[in-house]
Amino acid sequence: MDVDDRFMWMALDLARQGRGRTSPNPLVGTVVVQDTEVVGTGYHQAAGSPHAEIVALKKAGEKAKGATLYVNMEPCSHHGRTGPCVEAIIDAGISRVVAAMQDPNPLVSGRGFARLREAGIKVKEGLLEEKARRLNEVFIKYITTGLPFVGIKVAMSLDGKIGTVSGDSHWITGEKSRQFVHRLRDQSDVIMVGIETVLKDNPRLTTRVESGEGKDPVRVIVDSTARLPFDARVVENPSSAGTILAVTEKAPPEKCRALEERGVEIMTLPAVEGRVDVTGLMKKLAERDLTTALVEGGGTLNYSLLENGLVDKLFVFIAPLIIGGAGSPTAFAGAGVASLQKAWAVEDIEMKQFERDLLLIGYTAPANKQAESRPREQVN
Repeated sequence: MDVDDRFMWMALDLARQGRGRTSPNPLVGTVVVQDTEVVGTGYHQAAGSPHAEIVALKKAGEKAKGATLYVNMEPCSHHGRTGPCVEAIIDAGISRVVAAMQDPNPLVSGRGFARLREAGIKVKEGLLEEKARRLNEVFIKYITTGLPFVGIKVAMSLDGKIGTVSGDSHWITGEKSRQFVHRLRDQSDVIMVGIETVLKDNPRLTTRVESGEGKDPVRVIVDSTARLPFDARVVENPSSAGTILAVTEKAPPEKCRALEERGVEIMTLPAVEGRVDVTGLMKKLAERDLTTALVEGGGTLNYSLLENGLVDKLFVFIAPLIIGGAGSPTAFAGAGVASLQKAWAVEDIEMKQFERDLLLIGYTAPANKQAESRPREQVN
């Protein structure tokens, strides 16, 4: 393996350690190398904390002079919650910077590299760029579109059912699969369901990882008329992350006030065909620096998000069960498509296995690869 490749892989591995903790900032790792010796490492741990470059340079100290700095994203050149990293790199005496990708923020992209070159520092960019872009897929979506990165998690039987005709769905998948889902929650800013999921399953929507150190995502329930019961677990069991009920103006004001008194935040959004505008909801969440949403709802919510072009990634668990029943719920309901030519494509499929269950992870195809028109519907 090339020397530059080896140290960039190290920077990427460091960056991953901040997963789920840096929103709205990217995942960044840095390695400072002097004559093939690693003299400083660091990663960005949380928004407002020192950037990866600053941590690594501090560890390197005087050994940073004349060294090469490896980082998976272009060093910042602007003042945010912390000072610009490019100036710290220049002041430390770094002679060469190797970066995987430019900062995707169109307001700052390329300026960090330009400043480094102006200071006489050699810059190599684009090393392992595709790996770096995949690592920061959440940040790229958020910073370029103003929307959260949305993943839908589905647990279904071999025949595509997410529950029985009576609504029983506990549990389709096994314990190992459910542990993986809790790790996904730990890495997400938001967990989202529709009101029907709350009424049927009464979930807690919290994170319960093996280590006991998981982070709860903000709980968001899409419920146009505020049907959320007072005795629902998401009401009776508060989370430090908070709970948001997304409603329309059709929601009874007295019910909304009563829920607010119980600690539930009411977010009123425009109605589209009488239902919550899910695009508007996602924009509101992004305005709060909530950059990634994990959706664990039913077919109606899933289809609405898909129809509105809001879904980026799918986590589909398939259990070796056959449920049957024409009336049994499926992962995507809605109007559906009239022909296979209009079906949504899923790309870059990865497969994992958890005991008896299979997990397929894939990405929805870019909009220009999708059908030109499909029936649209909103969610309750």
